[in-house]
Amino acid sequence: MKQIILITDGCSNVGISPVAAAAQAKEEGIVVNVIGIVGGGLTDEYGIAEIQDIAGAGGGMSRLVTPDQLSRTVQMMTRQTVMQTIQQAVGQELRGIIGTSRLEALPPEQRSEVVRVIDELSETSELQVALLIDASASMKPKLQAVKEALYDLQLSLQARAGKSRMAVFHFPGNVSGDEPVKLDLGWTSDLANLGRLFYKLNMRGATPTGPALIRVVQYYRESAGIAGNDDSAHRQEEAAGGRNTMPAHGDGMLSDYIV
Repeated sequence: MKQIILITDGCSNVGISPVAAAAQAKEEGIVVNVIGIVGGGLTDEYGIAEIQDIAGAGGGMSRLVTPDQLSRTVQMMTRQTVMQTIQQAVGQELRGIIGTSRLEALPPEQRSEVVRVIDELSETSELQVALLIDASASMKPKLQAVKEALYDLQLSLQARAGKSRMAVFHFPGNVSGDEPVKLDLGWTSDLANLGRLFYKLNMRGATPTGPALIRVVQYYRESAGIAGNDDSAHRQEEAAGGRNTMPAHGDGMLSDYIV
């Protein structure tokens, strides 16, 4: 399961609409969640509407938070997106098997088994999270909160039974504007050096949210198959004790449970 978590506090002002970019991500199977950080210069009404529209177009969730709420919000969004994706897949299978996606239509014993499968898959399925951090000038006072949120998300992902990988980007990438986003950390399960990322950030004025989203979508496309197969990723997982991937379930994830 693929998702982008965009952390921002303001309005985009360079390049393609971030709403259009989020819609493209959704078309490619990538959910876009957006966290708007408020406080110390509130996001205006336009910015709030844009945050909601980006998440809506990207099939994800949006939240407005203060810096002290950021960490638990990032974790919550990550887990809720996984659960939501699995529930949608289960609903599609139920519709094909019994003609409805409503769990209530199942007998109690089968219903409880399907719920158990959903819970299990939410912890064991493979997960990729691309964090996209707004590094425009107004975000500078909130940088410590972002740093703490990344550490806490790292711990949350490592606690899952399934394979979890993270990539980290920030935008804008450079002063000239020809690099809308910078890749700080490629797909990895080993975030031991996460703190070093924040020494690279030079907070700048422009906010090319749309172009940055497009570049992250391209990164997903270009790295398809690489994140799960490169030697370094395998070594990292072996060092972590080896994590399980999503189990196969014959003709569908519910084929063993719905007769």
